[in-house]
Amino acid sequence: MRPVDLIARFEWVTVAALAIVCYAMAGFSWWLFVLLVLAPDLSMLGYLAGPRVGAVTYNALHVLIAPLVLLLAAALLGAPVTTAVALIWIAHIAIDRALGYGLKLPTGFQDTHLGRIGRPQDGVSS
Repeated sequence: MRPVDLIARFEWVTVAALAIVCYAMAGFSWWLFVLLVLAPDLSMLGYLAGPRVGAVTYNALHVLIAPLVLLLAAALLGAPVTTAVALIWIAHIAIDRALGYGLKLPTGFQDTHLGRIGRPQDGVSS
């Protein structure tokens, strides 16, 4: 793995850790965390309609824009459950990126903006 890839993955590990620490410090339910942490992956069901639709549905729930806007709205409205959901969502995305799962390309589930899932980068196993 290239040094720049390691840096990027460490950056996402840091985002995940920060989201989880904020979640813990706020005293939110860990049952809610366990229940919702994989919820964004339900978007993979879009692949039942083909790779283009699947990429759109998957990417819609795997970009930081929506959970960050949700987090801001929760802060402005004083909505603790919404804050919890936003932090779980951010943690999910960050964990995915730290593991090398990127946004999907319309060519297939394995093709991401980070490269092809399961293919070693530059001939080095990851």
